Formats: sequence, structure tokens, C-alpha cells
Amino acid sequence: MIICAGRNETFNFAKEMGVGLIESAINLTRQCLFDKPEFLLFIGSAGSYGNHKIFDIVESKRAANIELSFLEDNSYTPLDNVLESENKMVRNDTIINSSNYISKNFELSKNFNEYGIGAENMEFYSILQVAKEFEIPVAGIFVITNYTNENAHEDFLKNHKEAMEKLTSYLLEKQIIK
Repeated sequence: MIICAGRNETFNFAKEMGVGLIESAINLTRQCLFDKPEFLLFIGSAGSYGNHKIFDIVESKRAANIELSFLEDNSYTPLDNVLESENKMVRNDTIINSSNYISKNFELSKNFNEYGIGAENMEFYSILQVAKEFEIPVAGIFVITNYTNENAHEDFLKNHKEAMEKLTSYLLEKQIIK
């Protein structure tokens, strides 16, 4: 099953799960309880921590839930904050970080690269967490819409339409959709 966030990020071939960690977890859990899919492919946009360029396509089977405060040693968590799905559905280009907040401090957020985390998407960590609970293979394919800097939102809005077209073309080229 191909899934996406929703709201302004929709596709006619993907089921919407909600925006952010909470909405996507609730809706995907409901989906799995009533009609468990054989696999999950999450598609959407991502912000780059600097190593990926605008409109790059990034594939991943790994997600993290690490806040910016962790990078400054101002927080910790007793939870497992990096997840990986064992499958061969996609390449494993980078770890995708998820938070309900969008990073705007590039000098701080670029440090995620030191941990192998190359981009952020608001939903992917919760998608992996739910898939793990239901033992469903999961992967993500993302298109970079912005860098995690002070222009993140404006660049996201400016690049979003073209990015979604490039993502759809990539899925067609890879014969993931027809």
C-alpha cells in the first residue's frame, strides 16, 4: 500500500494518513487494525540537512526521532529513537528524521549529518513505528523541497508543486505506479 501525509501533499494513487507524528500514527494504526496491508511505501517531501539538493529523490528504510535540543546536549530520551525496516524495497540513502517541528536553524540542523541523518519528514518515524508493531515491511521515497534554514517554509511552498511532479515521475520510471 502506498501512503502519504495528506492535506496539501496528496496523490491519487496513495492513501492519506495525516500530517505529523500523531495523526499519521493514529490513522495508520486504524488502517492496520481493519485492513492490514502486506507492505507500506510512504511517499512525500523532505527538508535537507545540507547533503541532498533541492529535487533530489531520497529512498530510506530508516527513521529517527531526534530533536534539535539533543544536538546541543540539552535533552535525552530513554526510548529507541532510530528504527529500521529490514527489506529490499528501496535503497537506504540516509536516515530520515521526524519531528512535529520543521527545523529552521541550518547551522544546528546540519549537524544531523554527523549521525547519518540527511533529511527530515514529519511523519516517517511514526510510520516505521506502527509498521514495526504490525510486522509490515516499510520504506519511504522522498523528494527534497527545501533546506532546513530560515527560508524552509517559503522554499517548501515555492518548490512543492514541481517536487510532487518529480516524485510522481520517479515512481512511474521505477514502475512502482502505472
